Amino acid sequence: EVQLQASGGGLVQAGGSLRLSCEASGFTVDDYAIGWFRQAPGKQREGVAYISSSDGSKYYADSVKGRFTISSDNAKNTVYLQMNRLKPWDTAVYYCAADRSPWATTHLRLGYGMDYSGKGTQVTVSS
Repeated sequence: EVQLQASGGGLVQAGGSLRLSCEASGFTVDDYAIGWFRQAPGKQREGVAYISSSDGSKYYADSVKGRFTISSDNAKNTVYLQMNRLKPWDTAVYYCAADRSPWATTHLRLGYGMDYSGKGTQVTVSS
């Protein structure tokens, strides 16, 4: 059974940091494009960051470049999202997702259509 278990969310003040973890089971993260998307109340989903399965390259949304870092630990089959200098508009539910279709990177940029996604973890940034 495929599962993506996200954790690490919480309440933090603006300027603070959080590290999200996404533990995958039922598949190997190295075989998939894998990343994070978020959704704030009343807003569209936004792809935040992902790691490409083809060459390991990393994508970041403009809104998080320079502040967020995605990484993976293949031995633990886990993907991380280190979030620094958090801002109130980073408040959202964060989800991890994986895809290995030919449209994987498009799906992960949009936050829609991925093969697998898990339950989210709430991140709240207070001003």
